[in-house]
Amino acid sequence: MNDSILPEIQDQISSHKQTPEAIFPLLMRAVGENLNCDRVFLYLRHPETQTGKVPYCWCRKSKYPDVTTVEWKKEPASLAQEDPLFAAALRTEPSIFVEDVETANPEIVNKDFEAKEFGHRALIHAHLCSDGLLWGVLQPCVFDRPRVWTYVDRELIAAVTKKIAPLAVAYVTAAQL
Repeated sequence: MNDSILPEIQDQISSHKQTPEAIFPLLMRAVGENLNCDRVFLYLRHPETQTGKVPYCWCRKSKYPDVTTVEWKKEPASLAQEDPLFAAALRTEPSIFVEDVETANPEIVNKDFEAKEFGHRALIHAHLCSDGLLWGVLQPCVFDRPRVWTYVDRELIAAVTKKIAPLAVAYVTAAQL
């Protein structure tokens, strides 16, 4: 990871002293501010029990919906059929950068699902994978307008997901689902 991009997060992750619970809230804000996003949330899931929740969400302004959830919930059986982004994540494909939900390829983005569930216009569906399993999704997004994701944005997400995937596994495993 480029140490100049997220030094506060890099330092905490590298120190091995901070827990996921300490790192994740800082990460949401740092990613949101560095990418100039409206909202960033972290969906964590147990790949065997297919239960998940959004324990962390950062919103730039109060007008953006906070999607934080407290309870672990079983994922709908139809989720992978309804949401091609989630289906790709389950296959542990590389993270997906959607510049405009309205004009994206319907094989990649279900426009109606995204509008109903999230309301964003552009997003990054960043997959947190370990040992061929999906443990979470980091989702920075922008409302109200399309967004071109730059090479620097893509490199930042690649570095962050690589660093925090083990923390996602630790968080979910500790929940003993």
